[in-house]
Amino acid sequence: MASQSSETKTAAETPVRAPSAVPVDDTVLPFEVAALDLRGRLTRLGPALDDILTKHDYPAPVGKLLGEAIVLTTLLGTSLKFEGRFILQTRTDGPVSFLVVDFRSPDRLRAYARYDAQRLKEGQSSGELLGKGHLAMTIDQGADMSRYQGLVALEGGSLEDAAHEYFLRSEQIPTRVRLAVGEEWRGGESGKHRWRAGGMLLQFLPKAPERARQADLHPGDAPEGTAHHTVEEDDAWVEGQSLIGTVEDVELIDPDLSGERLLYRLFHERGVRVFAPQPVQAQCSCSRDAVAAMLKSFTPKDRADMVKDDKVVVTCEFCSSVYEFTPHEAGVEEGA
Repeated sequence: MASQSSETKTAAETPVRAPSAVPVDDTVLPFEVAALDLRGRLTRLGPALDDILTKHDYPAPVGKLLGEAIVLTTLLGTSLKFEGRFILQTRTDGPVSFLVVDFRSPDRLRAYARYDAQRLKEGQSSGELLGKGHLAMTIDQGADMSRYQGLVALEGGSLEDAAHEYFLRSEQIPTRVRLAVGEEWRGGESGKHRWRAGGMLLQFLPKAPERARQADLHPGDAPEGTAHHTVEEDDAWVEGQSLIGTVEDVELIDPDLSGERLLYRLFHERGVRVFAPQPVQAQCSCSRDAVAAMLKSFTPKDRADMVKDDKVVVTCEFCSSVYEFTPHEAGVEEGA
């Protein structure tokens, strides 16, 4: 009898099962499509996202935009292999002038948006809400380690566009991102709208680095008529981009479609392998002790100016928790 080849043995030993039909929210599902040298992450957010957004009662367009930022941060932050933070932040001249999403590994999320309600108009795209400015992505590895920060200019495009530009300029890894956010209505006497979101990140990581080559960035000051540098994309990456391009928003946020089934829909012809899901949760890092320490950083005059009705009240911008201090607890000097 002829002996089995090593490839045949590996294929036979690899566990194969039907994709789970049970949807699981607030998780990130890593996956691999080995035949195309693709790796990725799929996230589905439900209660965690709803908790963050409803605490501020954001207008729908602002909530949707912040939800997209939360999805993008979740996809990137859960890839950290160490105890640290991934922070996404925008500063722009648009109606939503400031966004910040803070992910603390392995699983804690918090977020906040600042906006001008007078400038919000019906039908504005995420690019119009953001306007022009910059997007910063910061990796903080702790007090004894240096921070890494990547900056991307925002010129009226979406967060998906900004993510693609970030990976092109900073990581130089062929990457595609899909983000979707929507509101779900659950009926009944206590029926209400609940926020849901989903997202997918797909990267081309072949063993031979030359297969992942990308065109050089335009220098910006080349003489007129200079030809742009081009590189023919690998067929596997062309196929991968085509497949993720077919994903619809409704599929990413559908509460009745499991992440495993969605991945099977996309990649079953090539074979897709999923790994253990990573849970995420909405949890702010504020506390009474942390706020008290923050108050000590202000000057005595500033602390005295904070006293209203014989108390100092501090509200956390992230989770809306309210902390009250007596003037003495806040470090206000007597007679100030």
